[in-house]
Amino acid sequence: MRGRPHLFVSYDSEQALLPTWTQRVGVFLLLVFLVVLIPLQLVPGFGFLGEGDWMTLLGLVAIFAIGALGLHILSGLAGQVSLGHAFFMGLGAYTAAVLGGPTGASLFGMGLPIWVWLPAAGIVAALVGVIVAPTAVRVRGIYLAIVTLGLVFIGEWLFINLGRVTGGSQSGRRFPPLEFRLWGEEGEPLLDFNSDGAWFGVHLSSEVKTYLFLIVLLIVFAIVAKNIQRTRVGRAFMSIRDRDVAAEVMGVADAKNKALAFAISSFYAGVCGALWAVFIGRLIPEGFNLFLSVQFLAMLLIGGLGTITGTLLGAVFVTLLPRIVQDFTRLLGDTAEGSGIFAPLADVIVSTNLDDGGLISTLPGTSPGLTIFQFNLVLYGVLLIVFLIFEPLGLYGIWIRIRNYWKSWPFTY
Repeated sequence: MRGRPHLFVSYDSEQALLPTWTQRVGVFLLLVFLVVLIPLQLVPGFGFLGEGDWMTLLGLVAIFAIGALGLHILSGLAGQVSLGHAFFMGLGAYTAAVLGGPTGASLFGMGLPIWVWLPAAGIVAALVGVIVAPTAVRVRGIYLAIVTLGLVFIGEWLFINLGRVTGGSQSGRRFPPLEFRLWGEEGEPLLDFNSDGAWFGVHLSSEVKTYLFLIVLLIVFAIVAKNIQRTRVGRAFMSIRDRDVAAEVMGVADAKNKALAFAISSFYAGVCGALWAVFIGRLIPEGFNLFLSVQFLAMLLIGGLGTITGTLLGAVFVTLLPRIVQDFTRLLGDTAEGSGIFAPLADVIVSTNLDDGGLISTLPGTSPGLTIFQFNLVLYGVLLIVFLIFEPLGLYGIWIRIRNYWKSWPFTY
């Protein structure tokens, strides 16, 4: 209703996917920005986002956002702490490798098309999630985190030793190409995301085509996650999260809904792992480790636990953070080697030679200071502590503060 956007006269209008016109217009503009302006390099001052390397990075953001949405359903809605996301991603990745990879004597492969191996990657991970769930739902809190942590170590051992499936330690295997075929490996694919071509009369690079495909998948998975939150199942998840004993007394099947949350989350993780492996092209089994699980947990905590918007914000922030740190470190290195007024300050932060004592090293190999990867680890830990103490709602909470300030301005008290 105009002038009173939060006045709802029916339950259907209140429970709509986008209940207010502000949200509808905002989502429409965001989609135009993501699907049209960025790929065609039409954003003033940010045309570089449509270049190949940034398209690749934004595609990775979309893939990780799908995995983060799965963890959001398990941890954000159902309140189950999980550190085993990397394990289910690995299951999805190697399911895709077996079903979609080329046939050969040294590695298993069936050469099936993407419309077979991509859903199968999620289904296999979901089935394993259902098998694990009865054990996991018997514990809660830190004990549940330890149980799921064990899955990561078990999975890493299995992935390293199943050489015919994974390619073995430190070597890995190539994953199926990102292309649509009706069946088999003969002839030209219907859609090939690995080569440049024209879509609807517009010439697009392979990176842009892949990015658009991943954005469409992200939109579909985000809508499904949002609808789950609005259904009876989603409300059961949230009741278990808030007070599981009271929810069970009121008739909510605790074990059943926790197992369902594990299954849905594992499906998302399996699809995410398959897309990530195909997107990268070659991964080693050691890539599905504890740090990968911590990254997804950081996405939820930094973005905002329990909200779709916060999950997506956290996925964008955490995935882009290493690139931002890398570019900023390179800029500081150039500044430190110069003679400007900021050179002494930059020299304290980065080390550009073996005799330097800077915090971050820009040198290859063993050198003083932290590598960019080590600095990212430290930064993740610092950000998690800061957000948990000062802003538990994460980036979404900061957005709420800004929005409320703007709505109440100039009466800010």
